[in-house]
Amino acid sequence: MKRTVVLVALAMAMTAVVFGGGKSDTSQTNPEIEKVLTHDELVAAAKAEGKVVVYSITSRIANAAVEFEKLYGIKVEYSNLKDGELIEKVTKEVGGGIEGADFVISQDSGRIYGQLIAPGYLVNYVPESMKSIIPQEYQNPLTFQLINKVFIFNSERTQTPVMKNIWEVTEPKWRGLVQFKDPNTEGVNMNFLTMITSPEWSAKIDKAYQDLYGKKLVLTTPNAGYEWIKQFFGNGLVLGNSDTTISENIGIKGQPQTTMGLFVYSKTRFDANKNLALMPMTEIEPFSGFMYPAFLHLTRNAKHPNAAKLFIEFLLTPEGYAPWGKDVGAYSTNPNIPVNAGDHPVSFWESRLVLEDPQYLFENRAEVEEFVNNIAYKK
Repeated sequence: MKRTVVLVALAMAMTAVVFGGGKSDTSQTNPEIEKVLTHDELVAAAKAEGKVVVYSITSRIANAAVEFEKLYGIKVEYSNLKDGELIEKVTKEVGGGIEGADFVISQDSGRIYGQLIAPGYLVNYVPESMKSIIPQEYQNPLTFQLINKVFIFNSERTQTPVMKNIWEVTEPKWRGLVQFKDPNTEGVNMNFLTMITSPEWSAKIDKAYQDLYGKKLVLTTPNAGYEWIKQFFGNGLVLGNSDTTISENIGIKGQPQTTMGLFVYSKTRFDANKNLALMPMTEIEPFSGFMYPAFLHLTRNAKHPNAAKLFIEFLLTPEGYAPWGKDVGAYSTNPNIPVNAGDHPVSFWESRLVLEDPQYLFENRAEVEEFVNNIAYKK
C-alpha cells in the first residue's frame, strides 16, 4: 500500500544517506524509559510519579487530559503549541538538559526527524498492549493519527463541485477567491507544496494540465509542481493564519461570489452550528488535498516517563482518542477505532491526497521554501 511505502521511508529517514552517518545520542536517556512493565506495574509507577507534562500540536489534548486525570488520578500539564514552536522548545530543553515535556504530540515529519529524532531528543515508544494492534507501518515512529486537508468550497449557491482539476484554481475566475493557511506558519502546508515538486507528483500535475487544456504545459520553473505553485500563488491567493478562520471566511453565507479554500477537513464539522455552507471536493485531478501524520514520542530526559507511557497508551484507546474521533478528518492508527460515521476510511483518502515522504521533505523543503517566499512575499 502507498501509505506503507511512505511510512517505511519515514522509518528509514535516519539512515546515513539522509543524516550523514550521525547516530542519535541516547547516552542521556532516562533509564526508566527502557524498562518493560506490565500494565498494572506501569499504572502503579505512573501514579507514583503523580504528574505528566505534554506538548501538543492539537488543542484537543485538553479534553483527553481531563479524561486521563479522571481515570488514573494523575495530573496533566499540557501546552498547545504550533509545530515550529514545539520543535524549538524541545530542542532547547532536551538539548540543554532543561526539564520540560515528558512526551509530545508532533507533526511535520521531515523536521521532526531532522531536528528532534536524529539528535536523539525524542524516543520512540510503543505500549506493550498496542504492539499487536497498531499496524507495523505505524509503530516506528509511533503514529497517533492521520489528518487531511481538502479543497472545500462555499456551497450556498451550488452543491455541485466547482473544480475537477487543480489547474482550474489558477484561472482568472478564481482570482482572489481562494484561501490557504500561510505555509510559513504551519510546516505541513509547506510540506504539501514541497511534495508536489517531487518527480511523481510533478508528472501527475503535468498530465492534469494536458488533460484539461489539451496542450503541453510551458514551464517557467523547474517542473510542473513548481509551475502550479507559482500560478496558484500568483492568482491572488489569500493567505490566512488559521484554518478555523479560513473555514469561516469560506463558509459564511451571503457572499457575492463562490469562494474556496484548502484547509483541514475537520472544519466541516462547524457547518451546522456556525450556519456555514461548506462542501469538500474529493474527485479533483490529480489530488483533492493532502494528508499528514501526527506522532507520539517520549522525550529523552522525561521526568515522568511512566506517566507519559501510560498517557500514550491511553491516547491509542477508543476512550483516549474520543476527543478526535467524534468528528471527521482525523484517523486513529488503531484499527479498532472506527472512522466517524460521516467520513471515509483512510483507504479512500490515500488514493486522492498527497502524502508526506520524509526523505524527500528533508532533502528538498529548503529549496521549495525559498521558491515560495520569493513568489509570495517579495514585491
